[in-house]
Amino acid sequence: MKPAGRARGLSVIIPASNEAALIGNALSALLSSRTGGGVPFTVQIVVVANGCGDDTSGVARSFAEQARARDWSLISLDIAEGGKLNALNVGDENASYDNRIYLDADVVVAPGLLEALADVLDSPEPVYASGMLRISKARSFVTRRYARFWEKLPFVSEGVPGCGLFAVNAAGRAQWGRFPDIVSDDTFVRLQFSPPQRLAVREYFDWPMVEGFRNLVRVRRRQDRGVREVTRLFPELRRNDEKKKPGLRKLARLALRDPLGFIIYSSVAAVVRMPAGDVGLAWERGR
Repeated sequence: MKPAGRARGLSVIIPASNEAALIGNALSALLSSRTGGGVPFTVQIVVVANGCGDDTSGVARSFAEQARARDWSLISLDIAEGGKLNALNVGDENASYDNRIYLDADVVVAPGLLEALADVLDSPEPVYASGMLRISKARSFVTRRYARFWEKLPFVSEGVPGCGLFAVNAAGRAQWGRFPDIVSDDTFVRLQFSPPQRLAVREYFDWPMVEGFRNLVRVRRRQDRGVREVTRLFPELRRNDEKKKPGLRKLARLALRDPLGFIIYSSVAAVVRMPAGDVGLAWERGR
């Protein structure tokens, strides 16, 4: 960790593996962010291209001049070793500011999101924050219906899930050391904070889901495995789990409003509970 005292700067850490086709959209959105409201702040973007077989790092570097024009900085690191958690650690090692945003390379932020996050992170107490999650329009009918139902579940609609984007201030980042070699980084970080310390700002970001039934099953199975792994390895974090699960009455109301979405969502959940072979630990987008 760098020394404290630079609260009005943000380091945005982006782990990226074979994201040459998508990272340009993420960086264009970041570089269009507003930073002039209230107390101005500066931004450092750290892209960690890891285990890439494409030109993710080169695409990222092509935005460096645009960053300099805003008095921001952008560095693009190209490391041979793949793995999101290692990339996050490398990003932390190269971060200039103690307030951090961890951003997936396929996420597109709204113009006001960085400004809103900088405001809530400006606190001496530990803070975890994210924006309003808006699922990108899917190509497949199944994913569209699944997503429409999923985003109404209490964990998403009433909580601060941090899927694809979460931010912590200096006091919050001090609550853990290096990222461990686990599946679910967002669960691990979210549970470092009690529910009152987790703040949602009213600015959105677009986050994609994988396409099709089989991919939804695969990614959800992996995510569920990641949650179980965190609770097994770090049982002390269970105290911060607010358990926002829908009761039968809530689930029935949601099902009546969107019966097809409920059928698809519950079908994915049912298949996920079936025995399956080993699920690899490589990072996959979506939920």
